Amino acid sequence: MSDRASKASGLSDEALASEALTSEALTSEALASEALSQDAADPLARLRELFVLDPATVYLDGNSLGALPKAVEGRLADVVSREWGRLRIRSWDESGWWSMPERVGELVAPLIGAAPGQVVVGDSTSVNVLKAMVGAVRIARQDDPARDELVVDEATFPTDGYIAESAARLTGCTLRALAPEQVPAEVGPRTAAVLLNHVDYRTGALHDLPSLTAAVHAAGALAVWDLCHSAGALPVEVDEHGVDLAVGCTYKFLNGGPGSPAFLYVRRGLQERFDSPLPGWNSHADPFAMAPAYEPASGAARGRVGTPDILSMAALETALAVWEGVRIEDVRAKSLALTDFFLRCVAAYGPDGSARTGISVRSLTPAAPARRGSQIALLCDPAERAEPVMKELIARGVVGDFRRPGVLRFGFTPLYTSFQDVERAARVLGEVIGGTR
Repeated sequence: MSDRASKASGLSDEALASEALTSEALTSEALASEALSQDAADPLARLRELFVLDPATVYLDGNSLGALPKAVEGRLADVVSREWGRLRIRSWDESGWWSMPERVGELVAPLIGAAPGQVVVGDSTSVNVLKAMVGAVRIARQDDPARDELVVDEATFPTDGYIAESAARLTGCTLRALAPEQVPAEVGPRTAAVLLNHVDYRTGALHDLPSLTAAVHAAGALAVWDLCHSAGALPVEVDEHGVDLAVGCTYKFLNGGPGSPAFLYVRRGLQERFDSPLPGWNSHADPFAMAPAYEPASGAARGRVGTPDILSMAALETALAVWEGVRIEDVRAKSLALTDFFLRCVAAYGPDGSARTGISVRSLTPAAPARRGSQIALLCDPAERAEPVMKELIARGVVGDFRRPGVLRFGFTPLYTSFQDVERAARVLGEVIGGTR
């Protein structure tokens, strides 16, 4: 309220401050009550008990590293003490170590809409991007040797860009960086493959996988998708939409643990044509023949390379058990409800504080639900205050992360994030921006 309006109202500055505090308290009470009601009605609320969570902390960084499922600790203890400690080499057969890449792949498959036999787990996202990109170029050139162009999402996660550049050098292709919305008009008869991110890691924007895949196919090229920020957060439906190859990490919304192995999807109709640039002994048709000449395995196993990381794979296999009976559609519905509520709470708690400190935030994430992943990115103004703001949030028990320049990221994992978490996070953000406790 301006000084003139204050005088016209007949209220003192102290009275106005008291009125503002009362209004803020009423807002806080209403939002807290709504959060309680939403949690009481949440069909996924029971899953929260399956994770190791600190009640004093709001964890909104599952888009970087998912929380620990409680069952993993016991599984790893058994793998170490019994399978490795006592059975030792026998565990490749008796404990099923050898088949883990495909077996765990079968657990990932329904979460991205893939039928059995098309997903293998192993290696890192970076390694799998290289397999997918070079493999896609080789398939495209089987049909048309003149295809000598790779396209990459211009806002891609850096690793994808680095690997795409290397794949271009390895295959003699030129590399073009395009915004996803440019792809339909720009791809053409020279394009071999297009690598796109399903969700922008900075802004949380969700790209239109069905229409972009169709556009790539209309140009005669192959569509490769990075699903790191969508697998386990929303329906992907790679089979339904004709995705050719896809990769994704498992330590974010799939909660597989730090450095857990990534996955590689190769559409069934392309598997016998998939020529991996990394033909390791684990992907040989007869690995223990130790033959000097390489003969690729059939099916998803063709995407394997070397000896799998058993400890990480076991942790991931157990972590994925929390998905039993969970519908990805319910996960998506809760994700949108959480992010909607967060934006409302930020709007309710933020403006008064920003007027006092000069710090403000605005959402970079699209407001339209169909264009939103499972994170909210807030741009801090001034940008140089973003990192201190995030550090203070973490000190007060709200864990998100910071990306330059000036982006505060908050990830919402529907399996364990509650609406009360969301309200508290926004309220503390408002306090930090406003310089209050």
